[in-house]
Amino acid sequence: MPYSAQHKLETRQKILESARRLFNGKGFAEVSIGEVMDGAGLTHGGFYRHFAGKGELYAEAVRWFLCREAPKPWQRARRGAAGKPRARRIVDAYFSRDHFNDRETCCPLIGLPSEIAYGDDTVKAAYQEVLKELLARLQADLGGRDARERALTLVTLCIGGLVASRNVADPRLARELREAAYRQAQTVLKAPAC
Repeated sequence: MPYSAQHKLETRQKILESARRLFNGKGFAEVSIGEVMDGAGLTHGGFYRHFAGKGELYAEAVRWFLCREAPKPWQRARRGAAGKPRARRIVDAYFSRDHFNDRETCCPLIGLPSEIAYGDDTVKAAYQEVLKELLARLQADLGGRDARERALTLVTLCIGGLVASRNVADPRLARELREAAYRQAQTVLKAPAC
């Protein structure tokens, strides 16, 4: 008896969630299809019913980050967030200690950039899609003629600040990098719209 469309969708989502966590935590090259399927509680043999190969899975796992039904722990509402503009809430969440420490469910924009640089066009397109979504959300909230420029600056500070701080061994330097990028992001957020 064939599986229902709902069952197939749920199975695919389990695979994507397992892949996203593993790719974020270990990188593309270090993760096998078998590990992904095991993490989803499935057997290796079922993989190709859902994906043509590991590259397609990687691209879809990056896109899976945008899934509204699967919010990440660091994206939960924060105390004092009520009434803050969405751009400020995004920046606060992005630079939060929870996000900094989250190696499995963090934003793929910081968890996978070096992997993406060596990926194929499908993977780069998926990364770009997530980046453009972050950019659009920030830009929509900022307003003014310079909204795009400010949003581009915020995206760069968010991604670059966390990538740099996560890739140093010295915890003090990591904190200083993250806090400096966050302060600059706050300055951009507070700047009057032109």
